[in-house]
Amino acid sequence: MIEKNYNYQINDEKIIERIISDGNVDINHMILPKGGALPVHNSNSNVYMIIVRGTLTISLDEQLPSKYQKGNILNIPFDIKMHVFNEDEEILEFFVVKSPSPQNYQ
Repeated sequence: MIEKNYNYQINDEKIIERIISDGNVDINHMILPKGGALPVHNSNSNVYMIIVRGTLTISLDEQLPSKYQKGNILNIPFDIKMHVFNEDEEILEFFVVKSPSPQNYQ
């Protein structure tokens, strides 16, 4: 086989899983039920968030929170403080693509 296959979990439970981290790109998969959140942190690369289910609420630096629904792709530049959470009823599911890989920023 030439291709390489990667799997990710399909459920409704909270999950933060790294799918790929190969020096070229990092891809993470996340599921957050209502009230779920990521720790507040600074972006460690150029980040794309691809929302596939639910509504993502995000606050960047000191801005007021914004909401984005499934079908949106957000781009967050390197070294931006971000707070990502789900305050809505529907389960939030999204992928995070970091390109270039954070390894290239060290």
